[in-house]
Amino acid sequence: MSEVDLSPYRVLPVVTARDEESTVSLARALLAGGMRAIEITLRTSAALPAIAAVSEAVPEMQVAAGTVTNERELAQVVDLGVSLALSPGCTESLLAAASDAPLTFIPGVASASEVMRVRDYQMPVCKLFPATVVGGVAMLKALAGPFPDMQFCPTGGLNRDNFRAFLALPNVVCCGGSWMVSSDLVDNANWNEIEALAREAMAEN
Repeated sequence: MSEVDLSPYRVLPVVTARDEESTVSLARALLAGGMRAIEITLRTSAALPAIAAVSEAVPEMQVAAGTVTNERELAQVVDLGVSLALSPGCTESLLAAASDAPLTFIPGVASASEVMRVRDYQMPVCKLFPATVVGGVAMLKALAGPFPDMQFCPTGGLNRDNFRAFLALPNVVCCGGSWMVSSDLVDNANWNEIEALAREAMAEN
């Protein structure tokens, strides 16, 4: 398993791809707003073609595969040359496969036991999901005590009003959210608003 430094990315926009063209336009708008990474989830049939299209058309953007839930999906994104993949969970079979894969894998956790399982595979970053449902900021503060060596990317329920509270925590390396890539904005090709929301999210204050 390789390691991608997540700290420069700050916020990972979590994208559900509709088609290649709109996802490329979306990636360009996010990049114009200062975002250097995009997480394209494997929730639609357009996801894999969109990952390939954005990787080719917007090479400055770190393209991550999201919602990787099994070994088959992991193999598919490896075949595309993806260097970063995230999952909402952490089964033993997926962790074992990811530990041998040539990419950085961020498994999802929702409990201390799952963090311990991830540590067994020497993976230093977890995705807390669904973050606000499982305790949010309070949960991350609690996990910092027994797991001072672990970092987290909280995702799920974060928005433009609360994400900075997560980023302020020492054990949060970045966070994920979809408020800047909402379906209304993408469906209406509102790239200027997406760019503005991306720039706002990347601002330190």
